Amino acid sequence: MKIKSLFIITAMSSAALFSGCASQTVSYGDAQSVETLTKDFGSTDLQQIATKMVDDMLAFPPIIDMTKNRRPVLFVDKIKNKSQEHIDTESITDTIQNRLINSGKFRFVDMTSVGAVADQMAYQQRSGMVDKRTAVKSGSQIGAEYMLNGNLSSIVKNSGGKSDVYYKFTLKLLNLKTGIVEWTSEKEIRKSVKKSTFGL
Repeated sequence: MKIKSLFIITAMSSAALFSGCASQTVSYGDAQSVETLTKDFGSTDLQQIATKMVDDMLAFPPIIDMTKNRRPVLFVDKIKNKSQEHIDTESITDTIQNRLINSGKFRFVDMTSVGAVADQMAYQQRSGMVDKRTAVKSGSQIGAEYMLNGNLSSIVKNSGGKSDVYYKFTLKLLNLKTGIVEWTSEKEIRKSVKKSTFGL
């Protein structure tokens, strides 16, 4: 029994010693550099999509005319992820929205915070704790004129030691009053990976 206990203690001590010796090095990288660790959707794909969409939209002649003398109000609908991966499409739309706002051509209403805004306005109006002269009155928000919405889809094929994935991102600008699609664009990305047989 003593021998068994001694063996267990020795094994645990050895494990602790080896884990204590393990080192981890953390370094910063360029957030804009090309990321090619896997064929899965990554940061480079997001940046390429956002750049393509914003550049196309701002260069489209009717959009140039539309934003010549004023800044139209937009909102972004949730991008539908029709790919075979779990992709945070909100990150894509956030980047596109940020670039469009910073272009100085558009304004956006944030539909993701509607619930929080309603709660705050109710608090200001009904709690009795906010000066009525400074409380925000309901019914004075500016309505969106246009909606941005889109889809992200993918096709994955595997054959032998090669895997190929094709992504397509489509974005549309819809006029809420008329129902007309004022602009649309798409970005295609294809990635291939060949599995190495070295060591097999």
